[in-house]
Amino acid sequence: MPQSAMTVRIDSQMKSRFDELCVKFGMSANTAINVFVNAVVRTQSIPFSISTAVEPPAKPTTAGERMQAWYTKHLESLDSNQPEMTLDEINEEIRLARAERKARLAK
Repeated sequence: MPQSAMTVRIDSQMKSRFDELCVKFGMSANTAINVFVNAVVRTQSIPFSISTAVEPPAKPTTAGERMQAWYTKHLESLDSNQPEMTLDEINEEIRLARAERKARLAK
């Protein structure tokens, strides 16, 4: 299939962060953009929500709230080709669970 070039303008710092993440994902920025384009064409939609929310949602604080948030996000991810959680989100969940366990054992 013939290829076409596309030029995109992006903030230099944002591009550097994007390139670093792509390396962590094991792909080039070009591959990541192609994954995005394929998802848009396949689903006939943008594969993430776009909103005008002024305030970010409150972060869950208890293990139960975090589990409910994970479960809700997991259900949403079943309808998309997005990973359930990023590596940073997984590591944060582990960190919070360990801190909660340590506090509970200290009582």
